[in-house]
Amino acid sequence: MVTITFESHATSFDNENGVASGWFDARLSPTGIEQAKQLSTRYADQSFDAIFTSDLKRAYQTATIAFDFDPKHIFSDWRIRECDYGLSTQISKHEIETTKQNFISNPYDHGESYSQVMERMGSFIADLRSLWDGKNVLVIGHRATHMGFEHFLNNKPLEQYMTEQWQWQPGWHYELQ
Repeated sequence: MVTITFESHATSFDNENGVASGWFDARLSPTGIEQAKQLSTRYADQSFDAIFTSDLKRAYQTATIAFDFDPKHIFSDWRIRECDYGLSTQISKHEIETTKQNFISNPYDHGESYSQVMERMGSFIADLRSLWDGKNVLVIGHRATHMGFEHFLNNKPLEQYMTEQWQWQPGWHYELQ
């Protein structure tokens, strides 16, 4: 069994401006930097065998600020990126939120579908299962990363996830059998 703690990356400038970053490499805002420091405090009593982040700056920066951790124990993985919104990258977050159910199977123009996101998340989860059995890992990612964990580990249909209001919380915990 792999014990997984998932955290979303700290607040970026794009988050504060209400735009959807997708694969755009947004940086953390000053608020996000403070949130990353709080993440360190939240897990001060916990030991992780590894920390995984997406390869986007906002996730990796969250990890490096939060943890005075040997960099060889922080693994960047492109498979846990946010959805690629293609030509819709950096449009209003509200527009992405109100239309995302249209992109479960159909990709965004020059981007990807949420089903394609689930393919790469499924590959990442399979690697966790086979390579990190018996370990406790932290994953810092995006809403699409969270969607993948909910879909594969809690059997939540994508259609259900698309209609629910996403609410930040201080960590989600999963057990991967």
